[in-house]
Amino acid sequence: MIQVDPFVRQQLPLTSAWPVLDFQFPEMQTPSTCNLIDLLFDRAIGIAGEDHVFLRSPSRTLTYGQARARVNQISHVLVNQFQLVSGNRVLLRGLNSIDMALSWLAIVKSGMIAVGTMPLLRAKELGDIIAKAKPQLALCQESLLSELHTAHAQTPTMRGVIPFDSYSGGSSVNKLANEQSTQFDAFALSGDAIAMLAFTSGTTGLPKAAVHSYRDIWSSCWAWPHHVLRANANDVVMGSPPLAFTFGLGGLLIYPMFEACSIYFPDQAYTPEKMVELMKQVGCTICYTAPTFYRQMANFIQPGLVPSLRICVSAGEVLPIATRDLWHKASGVDIMDGIGATEMFHIFISSPPDQLIPGAIGKVVPGYVAKIVDDEGIQVPNGVVGQLVVRGPTGCKYLSDERQSKYVRDGWNYPGDAFKQDDDGYFYFQSRADDMIITSGYNVGGPEVEDALLKHPAVSECAVIGKPDAERGMIIKAICVLRASHTPSPELVKQLQDHVKAFLAPYKYPREIDFAPTLPRTETGKLQRFKLRQT
Repeated sequence: MIQVDPFVRQQLPLTSAWPVLDFQFPEMQTPSTCNLIDLLFDRAIGIAGEDHVFLRSPSRTLTYGQARARVNQISHVLVNQFQLVSGNRVLLRGLNSIDMALSWLAIVKSGMIAVGTMPLLRAKELGDIIAKAKPQLALCQESLLSELHTAHAQTPTMRGVIPFDSYSGGSSVNKLANEQSTQFDAFALSGDAIAMLAFTSGTTGLPKAAVHSYRDIWSSCWAWPHHVLRANANDVVMGSPPLAFTFGLGGLLIYPMFEACSIYFPDQAYTPEKMVELMKQVGCTICYTAPTFYRQMANFIQPGLVPSLRICVSAGEVLPIATRDLWHKASGVDIMDGIGATEMFHIFISSPPDQLIPGAIGKVVPGYVAKIVDDEGIQVPNGVVGQLVVRGPTGCKYLSDERQSKYVRDGWNYPGDAFKQDDDGYFYFQSRADDMIITSGYNVGGPEVEDALLKHPAVSECAVIGKPDAERGMIIKAICVLRASHTPSPELVKQLQDHVKAFLAPYKYPREIDFAPTLPRTETGKLQRFKLRQT
């Protein structure tokens, strides 16, 4: 059975422009007809039972059985109250919460397509997403309604905006759901039915909409989570990545469900100190966050403070060796690094903690294949820097976007990263492919210079870019955020330059250093180097 509303399917690229999709393990395939959310609930309840705790917050706890019943009630609201049909898009806006998670699950269970949006987006950005995805309805956290109402007024084709988390005042999903049956006949669709549109984080400019099907999400569960993360029903998962970001959606909802874990959501956004406090309080065993947040949390943790903690996952941006070392010294736990992409849904290169190699992100995740190629697409020898290409059970399918041909070439996905690979199969990140600095004929990856700078006690955060230069083609420029105990000065610039020279080859030191109070980042924590290059 296919979805009634054909909008997304009609906006997909021609299949000849798709990447090759490989399903190396038979379990990666979905049944001919299925419902993704029922597959996840059935698996979790089969592992741990209906009474096993699924979703937790400071004020609320739901078992898997209770969560399934609530998802069914919300599905009735979408189908009966709002008269939505399968294939309709439903926009979601909210901080990470139980209600946000339940809403996402209900949208997909009822055959519709979830369009997650970052909670900090303003009306203009939301309007751009609405114009591209053309959602029929928006579900929003009550406290975040204002910007969405403004966007809706400018794009009136959307039927309306309704809060999902209010129990008082006017209509809300929660109030309407209370009156619905806890039984819902799930929509059985083909495995290639569309589950979601994932908008990229905008590190390179205008966001793109990546399309993911039931099969994409289900097959990804059998790759990195199953073979590398290896979570189990005793795990308590928490973290900071937004559910609107595929790193957060996978790590803080889909993958924990797949292994019947418990998930903890706070009542308000984390601060580094509060996150460490809650990790101890709730018995967190698996933590997801970005490198910058681990670096900040290191000030508030010590070995043994969170005795339950066993896995820390980092993705979304490069993990500096200095940050990994700082966190391990502070917490006693290694960070599991990984690289993924919104276009691929989640992580495709990573290694478990017992197989970590300093400086390497890891090996290709079982289920995927990856190699390093030159500009002509020809594989380069080990140790040579080139472009990373990858394929597996997931791949890039943009919604109506000419950039499809740039991301997918000859059946391979080109995430846009410069890497090298060693003889043991480990992959080493060098830079974003378009961020490689070529100075006086030398190729320099910004992340290795950033890592050296972060080893200096004055530097809290930093970014390294290439600046055009008539003599050298480019010079290396660093923008540093200093710790509170240090102030900018020409003397400090010289100290930092000499510090880098002590760690790296002399041609890699930053010839220019600026200081800034903050660095431009996306809501997911990714550094926006393109903004720094524009200044």
